[in-house]
Amino acid sequence: MTPLRRIAVIGNSLPRPCGIATYTTDLKNAISISRQDLETCIVAMTDRGQAYDYPPAVAFQIKDGNIEDYIRAADFLNAGRFDTVCLQHEFGIFGGEAGAHILVLLSRLALPVVTTFHTVLADPTPAQRTVMERIVEASVKVVVMAHKGRELLRDIYLVPDDKIEVIAHGIPDVAFATPDAAKAKLGFEQKSVILTFGLLSPNKGIEVMIDAMPSILKRCANAVYVVLGATHPNLVRNQGEAYRESLMARVRELGIDDHVVFFDRFADLATLLEFISMCDVYVTPYLNEAQMTSGTLAYSFGLGKPVVSTPYWHARELLADGCGVLVPFGDAAAIGNEIANLLTDDVRRQAMSRRAYAESRMMTWERVAERYLSVFENARHGHRLKVFARADRSLPEPRSPAPPDMQIGHFLSMCDDVGLFQHAVLSVPDRVHGYCVDDNARALLLACALNSPGEQPLSELLTSRFAAFVQHAWNPDTRQFRNFMGFNRTWLEDKGSEDSHGRTLWALGEAARKDTSPARRLWAAALFAQALSVAESFRSPRAWAFMLLGLDAYCAVAPDDIHAKEVRHSLAGRLMSCLASVETPDWVWFEEGLAYDNARLPQALILTGVATQTPQYLDGGLRSLRWLMTQQTSSAGHFRPVGTAGFGELRQPPHAFDQQPVEATATIAACLTAWRVDGDAEWKALATRAFGWFLGSNDLSVALVDPLTGSCRDGLHPDRANENRGGESVVCYLLGLAEMRQLARVNPILTRPTALRAVSA
Repeated sequence: MTPLRRIAVIGNSLPRPCGIATYTTDLKNAISISRQDLETCIVAMTDRGQAYDYPPAVAFQIKDGNIEDYIRAADFLNAGRFDTVCLQHEFGIFGGEAGAHILVLLSRLALPVVTTFHTVLADPTPAQRTVMERIVEASVKVVVMAHKGRELLRDIYLVPDDKIEVIAHGIPDVAFATPDAAKAKLGFEQKSVILTFGLLSPNKGIEVMIDAMPSILKRCANAVYVVLGATHPNLVRNQGEAYRESLMARVRELGIDDHVVFFDRFADLATLLEFISMCDVYVTPYLNEAQMTSGTLAYSFGLGKPVVSTPYWHARELLADGCGVLVPFGDAAAIGNEIANLLTDDVRRQAMSRRAYAESRMMTWERVAERYLSVFENARHGHRLKVFARADRSLPEPRSPAPPDMQIGHFLSMCDDVGLFQHAVLSVPDRVHGYCVDDNARALLLACALNSPGEQPLSELLTSRFAAFVQHAWNPDTRQFRNFMGFNRTWLEDKGSEDSHGRTLWALGEAARKDTSPARRLWAAALFAQALSVAESFRSPRAWAFMLLGLDAYCAVAPDDIHAKEVRHSLAGRLMSCLASVETPDWVWFEEGLAYDNARLPQALILTGVATQTPQYLDGGLRSLRWLMTQQTSSAGHFRPVGTAGFGELRQPPHAFDQQPVEATATIAACLTAWRVDGDAEWKALATRAFGWFLGSNDLSVALVDPLTGSCRDGLHPDRANENRGGESVVCYLLGLAEMRQLARVNPILTRPTALRAVSA
């Protein structure tokens, strides 16, 4: 493989005044210096209403709220043939809910992404969690700057350990120096200087340090506290300088005006290094432990400064084993006591200073750049497979109606304290036919899908109800899932079909990856592993496909399960053998006939091909899905799912009726899966057409859904719609809707609102 030639870094950039801008600029410069033949540039995020005089290193600018800028940035990066993109992620710098606009860019990139997470939340909102998961999914590697970040990514977000790299925050490589020369230059001779620098905001705890000054002055009368930094721009935008003024008022109230100095500026690097050099003690009195990274802490530590800090995550790691001093959050007395101890003990202070400098040598930007370049090289080798199989773009970019709102009223009416009913008489739940694990597994999949940004998650009670149904369906005697249960809560069989078992494994895999409850994720993973072994003997290709869909999720959260990896290859190999034994130029399929949930077979191969880096799986999935779409498109150009009347016929064109929602939903998911790895916009057009079937773009021009309740008719007969609205139909519609709503969020320019055709009587 040729050496790396071009690297792009996405993030804020100087002269924008913020820590991410400083880090992005420093990282870009360090990489440039490390390899003279390496081209580097920055794609800079610009906040609302602002303009910056960016240097030439900024090759592209994205206004954070402008979707089209994200799209153009992706086109710029793809056209520029960059080897790797390094994304700097922090909540608050990208547009959209929880910064979801960045997904628009990532979804369009055809090159490997390495993401640096500056913050990893231990308790994210559903929207934050989904955005994080989508970014992880789009990234070949993710970087954090503290081992706590690795722990959270692994335990909270279920990121495989081998996907995570810990690279310390970079620091300037400057010679060790005592404070005297810098003090003389800055006018602080004969002073004991305590320093805090960075953008001012209430979470920094400056007021706590101010309250500590009187006790420090009692023991060290020449002490002065220097606060270097402008107020955070977002705070100025919303509140002006009220926070800074409140700090200054507190100083006056305590009568320590001569001992607290504010420098209201965003300092350049040279000025910053001078201020750090002159301090005797550096202090970070932050109020929140969930501070994954602190550039101010790293820089001060790297210049050999004794640090007194509250025990936020980064400080706990960096200052361990006597490299600094930790004090409780918000405790002015403790901060004052520890700082006074250091200022009055020259031997201890100087020893801590020399130790900090020695411990930080591996954090210099030169070393950090070396680590990043190694990660970039690995990312190129591990980049997900992309198959741009044909240049023909026969379908235009879809400009489709915006998908309807997510309404779950009918879905809720189809549930009781056991789970989801199978059938309905018109829109009334039909208790006669009870329940099945098939539909409750689909409902658990829906619960996972509704944890996406912009959606309202199902209630904890309802999600746990579906999980409980699946758990109760497990029969430890047969080691299979039962399927049908009567309304009297009596199981009607000892074990269900292979397909229902496979579908339940699929739901468990997704729950293990996407459920909002950590305990339920553990439950799902454990039951998945338990139920997988018996399924290895199954003979149904659809069961294999459902299991592969579940394995795609499960293997992401259990990367060390060797048995699961072996089963995944075995099942994919069986599907490929079926395809090889049946396929002819005009029948590119796995079986002699078409049946139900057809698109799940190629979808399973596509996902498995990407996950296992097996090109033949990916090619087989894309090839068979393209052929299937030729069979599911009417002469008028709309989507026509395989009709049930043709099930079992050998090598015959599919019958037009009866058409069922499960086919449309499977097709939407498979086509969008193909689009994400293939990059062909035709797949998005085909998914949009399949979803249009629900809305009335079908053989009868009849809408199957009621947009006010979210109900869905059970299908199309040759002359009418099936007016019953059962559990399978409503879940299939909502699953398809969730996919299209996510597509609209990452491609909003492709949608425009139009009226939804009313449901006919």
